[in-house]
Amino acid sequence: MKETLKKLGEAELEIMQAIWSHPDEEMTSVAVLNGLKGRRDWQLSTLMTSLSRLKDKGYVVCRREGGSNLYSAAVTENDYKAGASKSFLKKLYNNSAQRLVATLYDNDMLSADDLAELREYLDRLESERRD
Repeated sequence: MKETLKKLGEAELEIMQAIWSHPDEEMTSVAVLNGLKGRRDWQLSTLMTSLSRLKDKGYVVCRREGGSNLYSAAVTENDYKAGASKSFLKKLYNNSAQRLVATLYDNDMLSADDLAELREYLDRLESERRD
């Protein structure tokens, strides 16, 4: 995230995920509400309050067109994840990715397949860096 944004709550993150699932599109509040089906059983008024807060926080853009509000992401999913990951790593692991992986490994949260995938990914990164 290029600028410091306020943290998203769990419900706000779910709303953003519904919006991010339609990149480069503007969504009506009803479309966002439909995107939350199975996760949140909200009334439209509850969603509207949350969308207003997300706008105030700088996460969504709202454009009025013909009696409808159209919402789109002001922050990309990748930018949000990068900022949230950086904050998480700093707060919990003192900026150490190795400590994060060690915690996951020590608590049997990484399968053999996960470890193989991680090794393959790191090898690919190292190979690309040499090229």
